Amino acid sequence: MPGSIPPFRADQVGSLLRPLELLAARKDLAEGKIDAAALRAIEDKHILDAIRLQEEIGFPAVTDGEYRRRNYYVDFYERGLGGVSVNLAGGSGWDYQDRSGHRVQASLPVVNQRLKWTKPIHVADWRFVADHTKVMAKLTIPSPVVLHFFGGRENISRDAYPDLDNFWADVIDAFRKELRALYEAGCRYVQMDETSVAKFSDPHIQGTLKARGDNWRDLLTLYTEIINAAIAEAPGDMFIAMHSCRGNNQGHWQAAGGYELVADTLFNEIKMPCYFLEYDSPRAGDFTPLKFLPKGKHVVLGLISTKNPELESIASLTARLDEASRHVDLAQVSISPQCGFASSTGGNKLSFADQTAKLRRVVEVAARVWG
Repeated sequence: MPGSIPPFRADQVGSLLRPLELLAARKDLAEGKIDAAALRAIEDKHILDAIRLQEEIGFPAVTDGEYRRRNYYVDFYERGLGGVSVNLAGGSGWDYQDRSGHRVQASLPVVNQRLKWTKPIHVADWRFVADHTKVMAKLTIPSPVVLHFFGGRENISRDAYPDLDNFWADVIDAFRKELRALYEAGCRYVQMDETSVAKFSDPHIQGTLKARGDNWRDLLTLYTEIINAAIAEAPGDMFIAMHSCRGNNQGHWQAAGGYELVADTLFNEIKMPCYFLEYDSPRAGDFTPLKFLPKGKHVVLGLISTKNPELESIASLTARLDEASRHVDLAQVSISPQCGFASSTGGNKLSFADQTAKLRRVVEVAARVWG
């Protein structure tokens, strides 16, 4: 039962719109106008503001808005493990598009050297939030399969990894060590942002994978094994949830399709206690796949869009929860936005006022439905 420990009835995925001062400071650092210490001081200031905002709205867990990151995954790998660059144009197979049809080209990761965890990556970031909040500090981490999903075998150096099993072993080792370091620091709530599984239902993505020699069904099996191995040594009182979406880049997405093809694997084979699911538009399909959610697990329905500024009404959201209840017990359900507001530094096409209104709406609906 949600309460003082996760899962919570009202939650948010993690990233928040970056303030202009923070964006300018990051640019100044790149141009050599300020040093890393000056940037961190500016980050600290705005993270404190983000914490206060989330607390005032009423969230029982808060994040740092991912204000110290360039996007949701690259800092963990490039800065944390080394050997990774994100500089390869993805081509049309990985393009993002928005509801107007506008497209944004993807950049894909390249693994140039062996990946190695040498010290905690996000522990200091989590500790800063924990030291300055009255509620629970939540940390987001990327998925262990993101490099392979986007880049494929051809973008993982054969000099560094002639045997791909060694690549997976290094990734799993890194996640186990990072989770252990977070736990030892006191972190008890981690969210893994996993953006491949939900995309496997899209025929376009299936075709893109096939063109490079990958079968999506084989990858679903492999990725399930890798995710489970990555979290296998996490202590039982560290709550790890998995967020699943179809891409989020400046209000654009990569894929469409419901959860039907992956739901059984997602809920019953991936060993997570809780799943944050994108459910803000018809692209995500209907709620029927929720019937696969077993007793004892939880789902956070992302009913509120971070991709557009229109504020969903309380009536429409409670109606959707009523619809979901035909397939899953509402005792196993919570509500959140469908994704972060800024999975990459640029952020989605909303104002700060829009963001605040949508975050408030999450808490309002949770209170209306669950009390």
